[in-house]
Amino acid sequence: MARETTIDTPGPTRTGVDPVAGPLLADVPFSFYSHPMDDSESHRVPTGARRGRGAASNASGRFETRTRSPVDDGWDTDPAEPLRTEVTLEVARTIITRNTSPDVPFDRSINPYRGCEHGCVYCFARPTHAFLGLSPGLDFETRLFAKPDAARLLRAELARPRYTPATIAIGTNTDPYQPIEKRLGIMRAILEVLSETRHPVGIVTKGALMTRDLDILGEMGRAGLAHVGVSLTTLDPGLTRAMEPRAASPARRLAAIRALSQAGCPVRVMVAPVIPGLTDHEIEPILTAARDAGASAASWVALRLPLEVSGLFRDWLAEARPDRAKRVMGRVRELHGGRDYDPAWGRRMRGQGIHAELIARRFDVAKKRLGLDAPLPPLRTDLFRRPGPEQLSLFDGEALSD
Repeated sequence: MARETTIDTPGPTRTGVDPVAGPLLADVPFSFYSHPMDDSESHRVPTGARRGRGAASNASGRFETRTRSPVDDGWDTDPAEPLRTEVTLEVARTIITRNTSPDVPFDRSINPYRGCEHGCVYCFARPTHAFLGLSPGLDFETRLFAKPDAARLLRAELARPRYTPATIAIGTNTDPYQPIEKRLGIMRAILEVLSETRHPVGIVTKGALMTRDLDILGEMGRAGLAHVGVSLTTLDPGLTRAMEPRAASPARRLAAIRALSQAGCPVRVMVAPVIPGLTDHEIEPILTAARDAGASAASWVALRLPLEVSGLFRDWLAEARPDRAKRVMGRVRELHGGRDYDPAWGRRMRGQGIHAELIARRFDVAKKRLGLDAPLPPLRTDLFRRPGPEQLSLFDGEALSD
């Protein structure tokens, strides 16, 4: 079977706390296929092994000082054995993350999971896996971390005397309705706490599993306590399967929009990301289909390729859409001042230049024509009911007294 060689390479040191993912985890093992990001061929994983995955490679994270490479030692093993999803249960200390970003309309969020099995190749959250000693490539979509105590931690944080309610955003980093949620039910438990305490929540997702929670989301939506943003990148199921391999199909996302709106939960369609030269021609059809399904508002975000995501997306383009790769990356760089990504506040989500202006103009005209130009109604904070302290049951008390 294949064995590994380890190579020492210079690199920065991981310290402190990741501002998006939270406190760093200790003693997280390296992934099997880890290679330097600057060699696009050496770190590529065999096609059969990554069937149903978005990234083509699994290079070491940018903070690692050692890389690991598979070496064939002559044994007859199947290199095409598919990568399996591994889930590690994380013992979190807090669950609400605060932020002060001027580009987003919320100051607090919850991420029930780290990593995302949807495997969207362009996902801006991929670089956060490097803080865990893992690869932003295939590790991000196969080596996941779940927070089973999220609901309990949330209840405790909402019960603090100084806590002031404001909309909690969920799904801003990784999707709360990715496939493992069906088995773990962490998002469902979080919603039960938010519903009980009458706390406002805004959700972003590509997952059709949200229809499982229609009973909660419908009731909260009708009370002015919840709305959902459903991300639609393309209406082409083939492109979706290649680019977002384990996310819900476009048809299922549209069905989820319809179910949510009929249940009374306001829905915003998010054309995100808009990929110039690949999906930008679909702006009007996406908005029309979403409006017909019941969406009442719309927004868009330009493709952004921070850190390792740039190389992963370029590798994907070369393999999945080689005829468009040069054109797409040329347009992307026009949006971001000649670079793959411009991280400047105010520009990173919209881009700049003539193509950014044309996309924005087309979007504004289409959403106004379709009646999607009004914002979703503001969520209410005046209904909040602070949870009381957890109490021991009678049997717990007897057990302690014994």
